[in-house]
Amino acid sequence: QVQLVESGGGLVQAGGSLRLSCAASGSTLSSYGMGWFRQAPGKEREFVAAITWSGASTFYADSVKGRFTISRDNAKNTAALQMNSLKPEDTAVYYCAARWQVVPITPDDYNYWGQGTQVTVSS
Repeated sequence: QVQLVESGGGLVQAGGSLRLSCAASGSTLSSYGMGWFRQAPGKEREFVAAITWSGASTFYADSVKGRFTISRDNAKNTAALQMNSLKPEDTAVYYCAARWQVVPITPDDYNYWGQGTQVTVSS
């Protein structure tokens, strides 16, 4: 079992930056693909970014490409999402997720989820 806890959310002005962290316990993350998703009020949960277990490959939604960077530190059992040039439309609850060995981009394919952290971008 993997327990995930996100942190780092908050209120920021448009154009600002935030760094989200995802800390894991219960198991080492080194064999898990990691993903970040977000869900705005009234909308479905959507893919933001993902990273392979080794960190060698990353994937991004078109809406965040060039602004967000996903990373991981297997030694510390953590993953992170650096978010720059934030826009009001990035406002959502952000979740990290883990899946054994593979890196899906659909939320239904992930086994483990954090509780989410709120990101609010004001205009």
